[in-house]
Amino acid sequence: MAVYSNDKEIVELIERFETRSLPKIEWTHAAHLTVALFYCASHPLGTARNLMRDGIFGLNDSHGTENSDTSGYHETLTCFWMDVVQNFILGRPKGEPLYRTANALVGEYPSDLPLRVYSRELLFSVAARSSYVAPDLIGTHCESTSERHQNE
Repeated sequence: MAVYSNDKEIVELIERFETRSLPKIEWTHAAHLTVALFYCASHPLGTARNLMRDGIFGLNDSHGTENSDTSGYHETLTCFWMDVVQNFILGRPKGEPLYRTANALVGEYPSDLPLRVYSRELLFSVAARSSYVAPDLIGTHCESTSERHQNE
């Protein structure tokens, strides 16, 4: 699934994300993953996560989407996806153009991936939206994620 044909398209996405000018309709799963990829490729994971968090809060504000216990920003999903993206980058060839990495990432990870490691009840809880919670379903690559977050 080719979403991007060059790195310039990704840079433009990042600029629109950071200036809060990205239309809500374009804030798709692919866009989320691509912004996460850009930040993870450019910064240490903690910094990348903070940039993503702050950017989502700001973009939601510009869209009129309330960041509350039931809508808007979701901490557990953000941490989950940032870890997935970081691990994905580690398995890619050094020097690969960002747009190729983005296309591979978007093609490999469907939006329902978190439901393979989280029950719906836990994932869509107020606790999971407001702060990171570890996966409650066993047998996935995300088990190391919970250990990492407990140590931060």
